[in-house]
Amino acid sequence: MTISALHDPDWRGFASDNYAGVHPEVITALTAANGGHQVAYGEDAYTARLRDVIRDHFGERAEVFPVFNGTGANVISLTSVLPRWGAVVAASTAHINTDEAGAPERVTGIKLLTVAAPDGKLTGELIAQQAWGWGNEHRAQPLAVSITQTTELGTLYRPADVRAISELAHGHGMAVHMDGARLWNAAAALGVPFREFTTDAGVDVLSLGGTKNGLLGVEAVVVLDPDRATGLGYLRKLTMQLASKMRFASAQLLALFDGDLGLRSAAHANAMATRLRSALEDGIADGTLPGLAFTQDTAANAIFATLPAAVADRIREQVRFYDWDRARGEVRWMTSWDTTEADVDAFVAVVRKELGCG
Repeated sequence: MTISALHDPDWRGFASDNYAGVHPEVITALTAANGGHQVAYGEDAYTARLRDVIRDHFGERAEVFPVFNGTGANVISLTSVLPRWGAVVAASTAHINTDEAGAPERVTGIKLLTVAAPDGKLTGELIAQQAWGWGNEHRAQPLAVSITQTTELGTLYRPADVRAISELAHGHGMAVHMDGARLWNAAAALGVPFREFTTDAGVDVLSLGGTKNGLLGVEAVVVLDPDRATGLGYLRKLTMQLASKMRFASAQLLALFDGDLGLRSAAHANAMATRLRSALEDGIADGTLPGLAFTQDTAANAIFATLPAAVADRIREQVRFYDWDRARGEVRWMTSWDTTEADVDAFVAVVRKELGCG
């Protein structure tokens, strides 16, 4: 029986990099991993190879644990560095706070202590707003900091930023977690090795993204400091994130590292965002796109902008994207590994038309 496609493969939007399909090179890797038997639950050749590759990129002490999704990776990561009475300081816009249905708090009982970060980035001063009260039995103990790379607002932590946060956190006995759902986009934008803004910058445990960069439902927890993050083998099973046929998860992650596929794909997505923003900035500069403005830097593959709500709605009827803050007319446009120059140019034409300038 042949299953026919139920969608238009030429349709693309700018709502999320999760909309994109699986990269053809990843499909090839899955095919290569198929056939015959391999020992289940991670005792396979592909997971063994992945462990070596992760150590090559993140340091000789790094340990990798493939999981199914980003929420699972974040929950496991945070649980591994916190006692039951622990709390984690995070930006109020952090995915763990806004988009995970309370999973970190409900599944493992940890407390989130959030602070407002206008550009999505934590600083020492912002962390200090919640990093206090150690020894006070009436307060959840702030024992971890979680940062997102790139942030939920599309901004970027540079190695020095991460290092300063880690030094502050470690000085208070706090662990550092990085939600790297778009870590590949950050690496492509920074142009430095992974370990320079993770391991060497003091990050203790990392949620390594894959789905947003062309994988089929695979992420990973990478323990960078095994002295701070413990129990991952048990926690992964406890939180229902242990794959039986793990070779197929590991093979996909290997594909991103092989031939720099992950960096190439992320760099392309970043470049498409740059192309989109540049085209729209030209219209703002020459006055042909009235009512359009940008609210954040475009460091990788996310663009945040404001425009009249009615205009946004008309554009959305033709090209899908999400409101970010409806009250202030803020929208988010995301590019993906498979976004084309033609996709970008067509979207710009729609924006120009609906702003009355086409």
